[in-house]
Amino acid sequence: MTPSGPAGPGEHVTGGLVAVHAHPDDETLSTGALLAAFADAGRPVTVVTATRGERGEVIGHRLAHLQGDGPALAAHRETELAAALTALGVADHAFVDRLAPASSGRYEDSGMVWTGSARAGLGAEVPAGAFVGVPVDEAAERLARLLRRRRPDVVATYDPEGGYGHPDHVRAHQVTMRALELTTGPAWSPVVLWRRAGRTETAAAAAALEAHGPWPEGLTLTDPAGETAALVVTDEAVQLAVDVRPLRDQVVGALRAHATQVQAVTPIDGDVRLLGAFALSNRLLQPLLPHEGYEVVAGDPGAVEWPAPVHRRRTGSDGGPSTRR
Repeated sequence: MTPSGPAGPGEHVTGGLVAVHAHPDDETLSTGALLAAFADAGRPVTVVTATRGERGEVIGHRLAHLQGDGPALAAHRETELAAALTALGVADHAFVDRLAPASSGRYEDSGMVWTGSARAGLGAEVPAGAFVGVPVDEAAERLARLLRRRRPDVVATYDPEGGYGHPDHVRAHQVTMRALELTTGPAWSPVVLWRRAGRTETAAAAAALEAHGPWPEGLTLTDPAGETAALVVTDEAVQLAVDVRPLRDQVVGALRAHATQVQAVTPIDGDVRLLGAFALSNRLLQPLLPHEGYEVVAGDPGAVEWPAPVHRRRTGSDGGPSTRR
């Protein structure tokens, strides 16, 4: 997707949201509801992507010819990203390596290996130009220039473990936090969000999946008591949540746009525990949660005019969760 406007991404708008991700599909899988909420409210939204996902595993026979062909897969995933952003209502996008000063080469997908049912790590072979090999300050300065122009109210990215350990997610976190160090101060200090999910809601949604089968052959149900991704934390650590219910159609449309990476996208009605299901290349069926959660790690969330589906959470006097706008 090309940046909006002839002057480049975020050149003439301020406020709103900037979300920083590693590959096409991460914007939807991690922050799709947050992006759609800001876009629906008419607030400025910019998505920044580090790589084009050249080494991603390709799902399905129709697109299998793209597996291992880095340039072809990158070009195809750019079209998937554009379609997903359209589904979410986002018009402003940039790749980190195209931000000024533009790199002479591309930041490429570093690849990964599954180290568990919900965890990943760096593989034995790391390609030249891999994002994990790019100096943090080099990429951070490019992102910092965009942030200085955009001055968003909110910046969202992964937690320090990259959600589930993917090395490019970890590097995107490092680059984002370093860019914020280079830019924030008395004149501008945004709310910084790390994607999180509450343990109780995550387990309940996983347990509900079995009741909504049968599922396509070869898919495995998530074990509610099994290994969880790093982004799954105690309920109290989720300080802000997006109600996904009014945004489900946008999120489902964006998930379906990423056909090389996401399969079995299935809306589910009539169950308060989950809104749908999908699977990635590991063929593990995952629930689409009713809420998209975040940890607030910097800034004052009370100073932000949040879109209607976004709620700040606090702990009630009885120890249970409560919400406030």
